[in-house]
Amino acid sequence: MAFDSQSISDSLTAPQGFRAAGVWCGIKAFDPERNPDEKPPLDLSLIVSDRPGPVAGVFTANQIVAAPVKWCQERIRNGTGQAVVVNSGNANACTGAQGVTDTQAMAEATAQALGIAKTEHVLVASTGRIGHPLPMTRIHHGIAQAAKSIKNGTGQSHDAAQAIMTSDTFPKKYASEFPWSTGPVRLGGIAKGAGMIAPHMVPPPAAEPHATMLAFLTTDAVITQPALQTALEQAVRHSFNGINVDGDMSTNDSVIVLANGQAANPPIDAADSPLFPKFCRALTQLCEKLAKDIVLDGEGATRQINLRLSGARNDEEAEIAVQAVANSVLVKTSWTGGNPNWGRILAALGYSSAKVVEEKIDLAYSAPDSAVRVYSLRQGRPVHTPFEELCSVVGLKSFDLHIDLNLGPGQARLFTCDLSEEYVRFNMGDISNPESLGG
Repeated sequence: MAFDSQSISDSLTAPQGFRAAGVWCGIKAFDPERNPDEKPPLDLSLIVSDRPGPVAGVFTANQIVAAPVKWCQERIRNGTGQAVVVNSGNANACTGAQGVTDTQAMAEATAQALGIAKTEHVLVASTGRIGHPLPMTRIHHGIAQAAKSIKNGTGQSHDAAQAIMTSDTFPKKYASEFPWSTGPVRLGGIAKGAGMIAPHMVPPPAAEPHATMLAFLTTDAVITQPALQTALEQAVRHSFNGINVDGDMSTNDSVIVLANGQAANPPIDAADSPLFPKFCRALTQLCEKLAKDIVLDGEGATRQINLRLSGARNDEEAEIAVQAVANSVLVKTSWTGGNPNWGRILAALGYSSAKVVEEKIDLAYSAPDSAVRVYSLRQGRPVHTPFEELCSVVGLKSFDLHIDLNLGPGQARLFTCDLSEEYVRFNMGDISNPESLGG
C-alpha cells in the first residue's frame, strides 16, 4: 500500500490538543530503598484531549472479556471520548463485579482529576496478571500524580508509552502527518505487546470467539465518529489483526483512537469523503508500524517472518491457512534453528480447514520484500535448491515465506516470529515466586 503520510517526532502528543503522562504508582513491584540507583517501572498512563471528540475502538473477540473492555465497548457506542487511563501489571480480568466497580472508579477518578465533565468520556484499559483485584488506593494515587504532571506541563508521551509495557523490552510509539491545503493532519500512537499475541479484534460488541496487545491512537483530524470507526476497522484489519507471536489471544486486546477536530481539514464525514482514503492510509501506516514493532519484540524472538500466502480459493481460506502455519510450534521452532523444514509447513497447511492440494503447492523464501525467491517446493515436490542456499535465507533475522496454493484468488499476509527456548523460560514462571507467574 502506498502511503501519503510522513513520519514526525513524538507520538501521542504530536496531534494538536493532546497531552499524556506516565507514572509509577506501585502496581509493579519495586523497592526504592533496595534499588536506589534504578528508576521505578512506570505502570499508569493518562492520555487526554483538550476537548471531547469522536472516539472509535475495536476489542478482543475472546469470550472471556476483562472489565475495562466491557466499559469501553459501552463508551464507544456513545461515540464521544476525551481521555484514556491505562494501568499495567494487572489485567483486571476474571475479577467479577469488583472488577467492574474498579473500572468505573478509575474512570471517575480520571474525570475528576482532569476536569472532564462526563465520566463516560473516559476510556479505561488494563494489562498484566489475570484474576487479581486492582490495588485501587495505589491507582487513585497514580491518577492524581499523572493528572498533576499533565496540568503542569511535565507529562511526556514517552513516559505514557513506557507505563503500558509489561514484558516489552522497548516502547512502541509513532507519529505522522499528511499535508492538506489548509494545514497538516497529524496522527500519533503508542502500543504494547510482546507475548500472548494473536489478536483478532472486532467492533463492539465482540461478535465471535477469539495477547495482550493494546494500542492508543490520537488524531487532530476533523472527522465524524462513524467515519473514524470505519477507518480504524480497516486499519486494524491490515495491521494488528495480521500479527501472531504465539497463537494466544488475550482477554484485554484493545485499540482505541481519539479525535479532537483541531486540524483545519474539511470534515471527513463518511467513507466517500474526498479526504477519507488519505486519512485511512495514514491510520493504517500508523497501526502497521506499531504492529510490526510488537512482533519485533516477541518474547524471546530471534527472527521475524512475513508470511505471504496466495492462491487460496478465497481470502477467508487464505487467512485460515496462514494462521495454521504461524501457530505451528514445530514450524516456529524450526525457524529458531534457521531450518527450512518445508515438511512441517505442508503438514500445518494440510490440517487447516482451508482447501489444499499437495500437487499444486509452491513454497519459496526471500529476503524481506525481495523479488528474488529461493524455492524449496514446486507443485508439491522438492526442487534441487542446495540446502545451504535455503538455510542462508531462513537464517536471516528477517525473511519472507511465500506460499502459493494455486487454487484461486484468495490471499493473506501475516507478520510473525520464531519460538525460542527463551520464550519457554520466560513464560514457564517460577512457582516459588507467585508474583512472577504472569497472566
